[in-house]
Order: sequence, then structure tokens, then C-alpha cells
Amino acid sequence: MQDSIKLSRVEPILQDISYPTTRRDAADAFDGVTLLFADGNADLGDVIRTCFTDEFVDSRDLFYELNNALPIEALGEPGQSDGDA
Repeated sequence: MQDSIKLSRVEPILQDISYPTTRRDAADAFDGVTLLFADGNADLGDVIRTCFTDEFVDSRDLFYELNNALPIEALGEPGQSDGDA
């Protein structure tokens, strides 16, 4: 498994584990993998631990939950508007 991965390329590596899986097992499997954000990074296992779901049916399920658990630094500049002015 890779030591680091860009956020935009994380979905394929989530397929490297067996499903269904628990949040704990998925987090343990990805401990030590650095997830690179637009502004910073985090341990992928730690981010998975912050997901609300206890079990993932497949890699897509984990990917969607992971996106909900990402810190604001993952998406770009903090407080940046989507053009709602």
C-alpha cells in the first residue's frame, strides 16, 4: 500500500480491503497512509475513525462516508465561498 495518496486519487485504494468491513477494521487497514489535501494532510486511518457509519458494505460506501468526514482543509481555502454573492 502507498505511504501517501492525494485526496483526488483515494477512491481506488479503498478497494484494497475486503468488504463488508467495520469502521475499525477499515481504519486499521489504512493507518499510516497519509492523505494529501489541498491545504495539509491527515492519516487516512484517523479520518476513517471519524466517520459516523459503523460498517461499510463496499468501497463506494466508505468513499462517501470519508468525504463527509474530511476536514475543511481538504477542500481548499478555509471560508472560501462558492460564489453565493
